[in-house]
Amino acid sequence: MTASFDSPADPNIPPSPWVEKHAHLVKRLATVLDVAAGHGRHTRFFLDLGCRVTAVDIDVSGLNTDHRGGNLEIVQRDLEDGSWPFSAESFDAIVVTNYLHRPHFPHLVSTLKQGGVLLIETFGQGNEMLGRPRNPDFLLAPGELLEAFGDELQVVAYEHGIEHHPRPAVRQRLCAVRITKPVPLYAV
Repeated sequence: MTASFDSPADPNIPPSPWVEKHAHLVKRLATVLDVAAGHGRHTRFFLDLGCRVTAVDIDVSGLNTDHRGGNLEIVQRDLEDGSWPFSAESFDAIVVTNYLHRPHFPHLVSTLKQGGVLLIETFGQGNEMLGRPRNPDFLLAPGELLEAFGDELQVVAYEHGIEHHPRPAVRQRLCAVRITKPVPLYAV
């Protein structure tokens, strides 16, 4: 796997603070899908929480396969080949960071179980002035995640703006749950 802005060379990069902040919404012993898993920073994070994780990516060579016995399934797959490899309501949580393929938006919703949590964090418009990615196909418009998921999932948290760490970037983040009742905003 080649190092880049979205696939850093350091396999021990910590999980996203956004994912850590909202992980309390993921039920204990959940089944988690890590989309475009890269080196598996979120795979490791959820395995450490006792979850069963399916890590999917086109290049799985950076994933640590000796982690937690039978709780890890690695799927090598080009997610942009036109098909979605997972069945409806098969995961309690789905994590997507530094990856954007809009045709998957409906699949992300349908693949979540009732009560499931969707955590997305990727780049937004304006990032082209700060660094890569610059291609508008890979940059979310302000409010795009809200528009894409707000009618089908309960949005718990949303952000769109500039961050300065670990590098200047425009980011858009969404945490949403496939449920109709209120959810706890903080870990209890």
